[in-house]
Amino acid sequence: MVQESKLNVGILGGGPAGCFAAYFLKDFCNVTLIDFSNLMRTILPTGGGRCNLAYSEFDFRELAKNYPRGEKFLYSVFSRYSTAETIETFEKLGVKTYIQEDYRIFPESNSSKTIQDALVKSINGVNVKREKGLRIELKDDKIKLITDMNSYLFDKLVIAIGGHSNFEIVERIGVNIIPPVPSLVGLVTSQNLKSLAGISLNNVSCNGYSGDLLFTHKGVSGPLVYKISSLKARDSKPYSLLFDLYPNEFDLQQLLNNNPHKQIHNLLSDILPKKLANYILSISGVDSEIKCHMINGVQRDKILSSIHEFKVDVIGCNRDGEVVTAGGVDLIEVNSKTMESKKIKGLYFIGEVLDIDGFCGGFNLQNCWSTAYVASNAILNSNID
Repeated sequence: MVQESKLNVGILGGGPAGCFAAYFLKDFCNVTLIDFSNLMRTILPTGGGRCNLAYSEFDFRELAKNYPRGEKFLYSVFSRYSTAETIETFEKLGVKTYIQEDYRIFPESNSSKTIQDALVKSINGVNVKREKGLRIELKDDKIKLITDMNSYLFDKLVIAIGGHSNFEIVERIGVNIIPPVPSLVGLVTSQNLKSLAGISLNNVSCNGYSGDLLFTHKGVSGPLVYKISSLKARDSKPYSLLFDLYPNEFDLQQLLNNNPHKQIHNLLSDILPKKLANYILSISGVDSEIKCHMINGVQRDKILSSIHEFKVDVIGCNRDGEVVTAGGVDLIEVNSKTMESKKIKGLYFIGEVLDIDGFCGGFNLQNCWSTAYVASNAILNSNID
């Protein structure tokens, strides 16, 4: 690779996307990485502290199906850098990985700190500034970044500020922002489900998807709810959901016949947690202590309906622990082959600042890794003879 003088590249944001870009650029450009806090701090809580860094799907089109917003945009991105390349890069950084039965990929250490340490170490020598970006100004063919402490003039500026705040810094220079809303969150229901808080069910289905469901003091949560909340992130509330709490085949009438003198709450407790069984009977209008032989057809059908069509009315999102949002830089304004702004030459967007969000399973980090690589590669190629 023959280059002219090294480009001065600024990266605003020291999270996964920003640090990954710095890693690819540091040997070929003068890189300044600007963040107001500790590098890679946002990686620590991911994957329950274990860092689910990718998903074992190696067909880029199939991988892109896991993004409610950004699927088609990511075809180009993932065709250049996807799961296999991610694993290879982390191997180079000394991070060995393994694949769980559910296809999620983790570091062998099962610690997010391993990923943080590896990436921070990999950008040793990069000019890191603990400052807050305030304003961007366009200066002929240069981009000026003003922080709370200094100002910098860059040939290229990469925006990697995440999906939660400071969108104003790019809105002021004409970049369109899709307003962010919570995604991958628990849901608050109008029904009082406090008595069920802490109960977890496996293989629950809703809206054609299945997964684990967790009841909380405010409503419902868990992997299945995260997926539903992502798909319905921009739906107006309230809206209703119907969960099949026990999709397995079972003949309730046969169970009633086989256990005529058993109280109905004890019978249902054989297939559902006791508190949930009592709740099902309550909303079905059935006395929990009635004997099974006294249950009539109408009561039986109400019980079955309450189990297979368990209705919740969603009135809000439980933002506790929220780390992903739907919204950000409008993808219409970004070149998917380079991550460069179509409006502003030399300005690049990577990671969750983009209007891209995926389901649980390592997909949001894959967006960070892949867009960081594509932008870095484009910057390097822009300076090749």
